[in-house]
Amino acid sequence: MTTELSRPWKAELAFHGGAEIEVVADADEREAVAARLGVAAIAELACRFRLAMVPGEFGRLIGDGFLRARLTRDCVVTLDPFEERIAEAFRVRFVPEGSESDDDDPEADDEVPYASAMIDLGEAAVEQLALMMAPYPRKPGVALAEDVEEQSASPFAALARFRPSD
Repeated sequence: MTTELSRPWKAELAFHGGAEIEVVADADEREAVAARLGVAAIAELACRFRLAMVPGEFGRLIGDGFLRARLTRDCVVTLDPFEERIAEAFRVRFVPEGSESDDDDPEADDEVPYASAMIDLGEAAVEQLALMMAPYPRKPGVALAEDVEEQSASPFAALARFRPSD
């Protein structure tokens, strides 16, 4: 499988004291990732990983990461393009393919399976970006019509309909 942003890395390199790797997408990769994620454009995409083995768990690595991105998104209210900035830390567990846990805990670290002792850090970065993007992007300062109605109404307006008629 070919991904838009591929950075294969040997997992065994983290077993000897850990490693720190930065993945930076070039212009062609950013364009391909933007098409995949359905955004107008990606001006910046960089992700730093600090990898370390999980003690007592052969082949499992913890990846502490920090992702930075600047995306051009379309506002769901006005359809105007605007810039969404993302700068967020995350944690994932890289596990040998087939050894993923059945844990349904939403607070548990996400598991990213890898095969042939190679981890694709580029694909992991794209997956994290997809999780961090606003699901319903709104241009700063733009409110939904119902938000405006709720804000402009008096807090007692809803009670007025219960007033006894004379």
